[in-house]
Amino acid sequence: MTGADAALIWCPFADEDSAAAIAGQLLDEALIACANLLPVRSLYIWNGERGEGRECAALFKTRADLLDRAIARLEAVHPYDTPAISGWRCDGTGTSMREWLATI
Repeated sequence: MTGADAALIWCPFADEDSAAAIAGQLLDEALIACANLLPVRSLYIWNGERGEGRECAALFKTRADLLDRAIARLEAVHPYDTPAISGWRCDGTGTSMREWLATI
């Protein structure tokens, strides 16, 4: 295998500006290689009540060996009191992506 094993992190934010700011911080700290920011409509239950809202979701690309550190840092700097952060190691990744991730 060439390069680094990949991992992904999914996390919603209140708006694109806050998602971009946190993404920039994680990029500067070399915890991620990329962040894709996506508008999402969220339907949820919070404090026993059903809600709905617009958010900006981020899909962060990182190395598998950085996954736990990136999640911990994201949780520490996220503006939500209870951020929904999910991360996973990728079962399959293209060679060029593994080579790119090895550069962070």
